[in-house]
Amino acid sequence: MAMSDVENARGRPLAIWTIGFRPFFLMAGIWSAAALAGWIAMLTTGLTLPSRFDPLTWHIHEMLFGFVLAAIAGFLLTAIPNWTGRAPISGRPLAALAALWLTGRLACLMSASIPLWLAAATDLAFPFVLCAVVAREIIAGRNWRNMPMPVPIAVLGLADLLMYLELAGFSVPAGLGWRLGLAAIIVLISVVGGRIIPVFTRNWLVKQGAANLPAAHGRVDNVALGALHAGMIGWALFPALSPVGGLLLLAAALNLWRLVRWRGIATSAEPLLTVLHVGYLWVIVGAALLGASMLTAHVPEAAAIHALTAGAIGTMVLGVMTRVSLGHTGRALAADRTTALIYLLVILAAVARVAAAASGSLPMLIEISAALWIASFGLFALRYGPMLLAPRV
Repeated sequence: MAMSDVENARGRPLAIWTIGFRPFFLMAGIWSAAALAGWIAMLTTGLTLPSRFDPLTWHIHEMLFGFVLAAIAGFLLTAIPNWTGRAPISGRPLAALAALWLTGRLACLMSASIPLWLAAATDLAFPFVLCAVVAREIIAGRNWRNMPMPVPIAVLGLADLLMYLELAGFSVPAGLGWRLGLAAIIVLISVVGGRIIPVFTRNWLVKQGAANLPAAHGRVDNVALGALHAGMIGWALFPALSPVGGLLLLAAALNLWRLVRWRGIATSAEPLLTVLHVGYLWVIVGAALLGASMLTAHVPEAAAIHALTAGAIGTMVLGVMTRVSLGHTGRALAADRTTALIYLLVILAAVARVAAAASGSLPMLIEISAALWIASFGLFALRYGPMLLAPRV
């Protein structure tokens, strides 16, 4: 990447390279829509990619370790300067991180044309370098409260490695890699969501003059998180162990109690807040369905997986990306009609995908869900791309 692509004539970074959310949110939005479009094309036409992964595994891999990991990188590289008081990663180091992510996508896509070890090493470089960068910034800022934050990134790197080891024929339990990756993402959403959702809600309700505010973090939250984390990790390691199913049902009930205490019902006038509560509700629905699927054959596991992925991850990622993009580009923290439509489309996509799985994976519902998802993330890229590329207003 040439210096002119990163810096202006005065030697300062171009707007997109000034802070992490700008390139990574834009890449996450574009890749989410493009990768799903590619998966649907393979599903409906028989198209194949020059990847060593089969089409379904490639779809799973790219949504977890491509799209979601880019969104996580954008969030953490933007939040850490606020936590530590240090200057954000910017300029050529940020551009190098973005190039590393993009190279990983190309390596996975073209892995049939290069040695497997090279494809794996190229793809795995990003999560482990990101983990090292996040850890270094937190340690340098002596921000010990957030020291656990690099752990989910490291687990995602390990999960990605397990997918490649399984592909190479090593003795890895089937699906352990993607299950562990999904569990790490849900753990991160539950922790970060528990920090930002009640705080953002409290701030907005205070401005509205409301007296009934979200409850402070307490024992309820700790128990709810402990049950959810243990249940998700237990499922990743032992997907057929019925006591884990019971633990996930308990975790769903505890986290529903937690969510009710955040007063989400009072935020209906501001979609920018409501969408975060809906996203966390999808975590609860997904955990409940996953627990039920481990206890009875009447609940398909695929419905639970898509409640957690299309529902919780899709909704929370868009909720966070839109809010951060607005706030950090100097715009008002309020959702316009286009942003509200982005939220509606992703929620409908999740509902359609869970319904498709619950009814036996009806092709029409899968295609409708995919179209809604692509429209949602495509609209995000179109609406928010210009503000991510332009200087702060």
